[in-house]
Amino acid sequence: MRVQLLGDISAFLLQHHLPVNSFTLCVAHDYITHADGHMVRAIDRRLQAREPLTLEWMEQAARENTPDQRETFSRLMGKLEHNIEEFGRTTTAAKSAANAYNSALEAHVDELGDAAPRPPSADHAADVLGELVALARAMLSRTRELEQDLARNMLQTRSLRRSLDAARRSAEKDHLTGLPNRRAFENRYALDIAVARAAHEHLCVAFCDIDHFKRINDEHGHEAGDRVLKSVATSLARISNDRCHVARHGGEEFVILLRGRSLHEAWDILEDARQQLAERRLVNRSTDTPFGKITLSGGIADVFAFADPRAALRAADKALYRAKAEGRNRMLIAERETA
Repeated sequence: MRVQLLGDISAFLLQHHLPVNSFTLCVAHDYITHADGHMVRAIDRRLQAREPLTLEWMEQAARENTPDQRETFSRLMGKLEHNIEEFGRTTTAAKSAANAYNSALEAHVDELGDAAPRPPSADHAADVLGELVALARAMLSRTRELEQDLARNMLQTRSLRRSLDAARRSAEKDHLTGLPNRRAFENRYALDIAVARAAHEHLCVAFCDIDHFKRINDEHGHEAGDRVLKSVATSLARISNDRCHVARHGGEEFVILLRGRSLHEAWDILEDARQQLAERRLVNRSTDTPFGKITLSGGIADVFAFADPRAALRAADKALYRAKAEGRNRMLIAERETA
């Protein structure tokens, strides 16, 4: 079996004209053994699109397909958020208790002060009472300091919450296009499924991909390709609202959620966006060279028509690659699962 595996890895590298190094060997191993499902999916989609597996593309795909890191980050963020909330509640309760204790202690100090004889008597009980007054006053001073410390901790907790919120927003943003990223989409997908199901609403999901994007990068360079990505992102963002969410899923692919829209209504919206983009003529500003017609292919699925949300994503993805195979520059509706 080991010999067969080594032979398959060698054949994979030779077939795709890839260099033999630790990175390509690991990718080939994970693809052949299905050890990394995300990379398998990315490679299969690349091959279905009849585009070459280059070292540059594989390195980019590896950077974009790091689910373990995203899941770990999400888990750590959640744990930190929980701990901050717990600390905030504990601090608030402690501050409230310290405040109540201070008030009660202050009243007792005043009572003891009133009870202490003036001038001080040589009587032993009076001496003890005087010591109690001094001790109580010292305790009152210390608890006031503690209350001030707790108040400062509450301010620091609020500041930490704000920093955590800012970090979460940054972690869920694609910094090239300004759109939400895949992590944000995953969170939004789960939320919209719950909301749509509770409200008995439609929910559709679509994958859209820029046609011949590699050719744009090859002919005009990656900086120009980035500008095309931003332009397409801006065009798609125009359909966004509180019921339509557009995110960059990775590379030149975008994912769109449409809540409260039937499958055919969702198709109309995306088809209109596709047509508007196809009618534009973009020019590379740095060279005054036209990019030519920039088009999108897409696949749309009714989420609740499938056994589970992941199946709907797979169906939309298959419809996207069917659109590619049928000539690109089109939106196709996903085929329903058959029993």
